[in-house]
Amino acid sequence: MTSEAKPKIGITEADRAKLADGLSGLLADTYTLYVMTQGYHWNVTGPHFHSLHQMFEEQYIQLREAADMIAERIRTIGMPAPGSFAEFLKLGTVEDNQQPTDAMAMVKSAATGHETIVRLARPLVDLAEEAGDVATADMVTERIREHEQVAWMLRATAA
Repeated sequence: MTSEAKPKIGITEADRAKLADGLSGLLADTYTLYVMTQGYHWNVTGPHFHSLHQMFEEQYIQLREAADMIAERIRTIGMPAPGSFAEFLKLGTVEDNQQPTDAMAMVKSAATGHETIVRLARPLVDLAEEAGDVATADMVTERIREHEQVAWMLRATAA
């Protein structure tokens, strides 16, 4: 069995390891929020069912795509990506809690998850920039923008 060659992309191994740690946390939180949001999509009820069901579906699809992008970035910088629920629960900060049954509680819970990711992703941009990893900085910046926008829409929905 041959081992994978280490990337020679102008980022030190130590920096790639730090970046992979940060990206792994972002991946864990993204995946946890993905599962939570898909559960909300399946279980939402009430007078706003149709619009919330559709909104949660759009969000979980976006989160699934983001998780794949983050995992592939970890692999691109030559590090292993976490890929199990056990790892995600260990690495993540977004709470994987009991599903709320009230539609607006779901909306507020999802908003909190997106805001949590934003707060935890910000330092990763600085870390990537300090390491000269503009691709990771750009990707994380875009993730922050997406999470901020979704959080705003969710807060406006719950108002």
